[in-house]
Amino acid sequence: MEHNIIDMQNVVKKFYIGTPNELTILKGMSFSVKEGEFVSVVGQSGSGKSTLMNIIGALDHPTSGSYVLSGEDILTMKGNKLSDIRNQKIGFVFQTFNLIPRTSALKNVELPMLYGGTGASKRTKRAKELLEMVGMGDRMKHLPSELSGGQKQRVAIARAMANDPDIILADEPTGALDTETGRLVMDLFHQLNREQRKTIVLITHNPELAEETQRILTISDGQIIDEKMNTPKEGVA
Repeated sequence: MEHNIIDMQNVVKKFYIGTPNELTILKGMSFSVKEGEFVSVVGQSGSGKSTLMNIIGALDHPTSGSYVLSGEDILTMKGNKLSDIRNQKIGFVFQTFNLIPRTSALKNVELPMLYGGTGASKRTKRAKELLEMVGMGDRMKHLPSELSGGQKQRVAIARAMANDPDIILADEPTGALDTETGRLVMDLFHQLNREQRKTIVLITHNPELAEETQRILTISDGQIIDEKMNTPKEGVA
């Protein structure tokens, strides 16, 4: 029986609380994601996508509401415990890759495992396996500056998988890539979802990418305005 890996109820996020320019970005958002689901969150700039991603990723706290991730109440957590959740439960893939510039592809993939306390030989072995998996086995000693955008994103996906997280959270992962390279990256996500049953939440403004996922949540002005179960059109660039 599949269970909810993400469960958010009535999540509100305000900025500048108590000031004349108080802003409410998320206005009572409720949704859940099942284990093994591939879900997209679609919305234009300013819709609240990034704020929602930061809350799902435990990078920010909501002002009110509840958020349970893998059975753990995120809102009661502080400091180190929250860092552990981010390190162990969530793999992040960003539009801007966020690789460390003067560090090889291999060492970039090892980093989450280093923070997680994995021993050196085990880290290196897993990082090599993950780079092979994403087709970057022959580039593991290269620095990010020696890689193309698509290669950087494949390294970033390998890094996101380092600690075998429950969720991959991808924020506009093809936004900085050309169509053909973006296709390769999306194919990788499909492979991880299908073969490893990874739960993937894709944040995007691109309706065509969203059509490749099993469920599409459309948000506007801090609220979910549409939810659609989908027959994914995988491979449609």
